[in-house]
Amino acid sequence: MSVQRGPTDAAPPSVRFTPGQVIVHRNVRLGRIGWVRPARVVSDDERGLLLWVARGTPVVNEVSGDGFGMRTMPFAEFVTRGTALKHGTWDGPGVLKLHRPGDPAHSVWWFHDERDRFKNWYVNLERPAVRWSDEDGASGVDVTDWDLDIVAAPDRTWHWKDEEEFLERLALPEHYWVPDEAFVRAEGERVVKEIEAGDFPFDGTWTDFTPPANWTVPDLPRGWDRGFCGG
Repeated sequence: MSVQRGPTDAAPPSVRFTPGQVIVHRNVRLGRIGWVRPARVVSDDERGLLLWVARGTPVVNEVSGDGFGMRTMPFAEFVTRGTALKHGTWDGPGVLKLHRPGDPAHSVWWFHDERDRFKNWYVNLERPAVRWSDEDGASGVDVTDWDLDIVAAPDRTWHWKDEEEFLERLALPEHYWVPDEAFVRAEGERVVKEIEAGDFPFDGTWTDFTPPANWTVPDLPRGWDRGFCGG
């Protein structure tokens, strides 16, 4: 099945978020939670939705039924063990995440080192983000992480990441959530051209970002496990 990216002149999103708001950032695959990360909204404007995940943020991750992460074993074994959800924390430095307008099939992340200095860009190839907000006040963004990623250094040299995992999982299509390998790779190659050209957001924007001093680490919001928007 082919997945189509939305047009670049797509209508403005029907759900808007406000700076400082805590929303739920979720990876949803085959109707199950892959991971959940509370995030604070930095901005939501013509450049896209910019989110901040702070060090120490509570997270939830899908693990095998006996409590092991997907990367600790072959995928063919993981799918035989059932699934469970495991609570933990985001132990690394804070991460910025940008969902760009026009429904592209990726998000761009800014990773930092242990001294909170910009380290590299990370292109997360994924099903275009779906925003949601319900009558109980819960709100968030749902994606499906397609596993293949791109890491770009400050000098804009780049490389694919997790390609072996991507290929391993493609070999089990009845259990995998990537419908179209060619589309995922084409989306990555499209972004690589922007990286090499130094186009926004790979032009230095937000590489010096620091969160406001009054932003505390958010709790896991109510509604983090509500019904999914796609995936």
